[in-house]
Amino acid sequence: MNLSDSFFNKVEKKTKVDKNTIIGLAQKLQNGNMKDEQTLREVIDTLSKMTGKKISKEQSDKIVSRVVGGNVPENIDKMF
Repeated sequence: MNLSDSFFNKVEKKTKVDKNTIIGLAQKLQNGNMKDEQTLREVIDTLSKMTGKKISKEQSDKIVSRVVGGNVPENIDKMF
């Protein structure tokens, strides 16, 4: 087992999110256009499922609007 497998095993144990899901999300973030509404919605949905936190349509719309509009606060906590 190499270091990356060890790391992913620890993350999976704590979060219940498997290595392939993490890598898939990272690739989507790296390759995607974060100003594209469809990409943003997919990322939001994936993160919602990964964390077990439900995101309402209104919350999702607000996030997409702010990111696409370039109006993302430095402190994300201030967004809600």
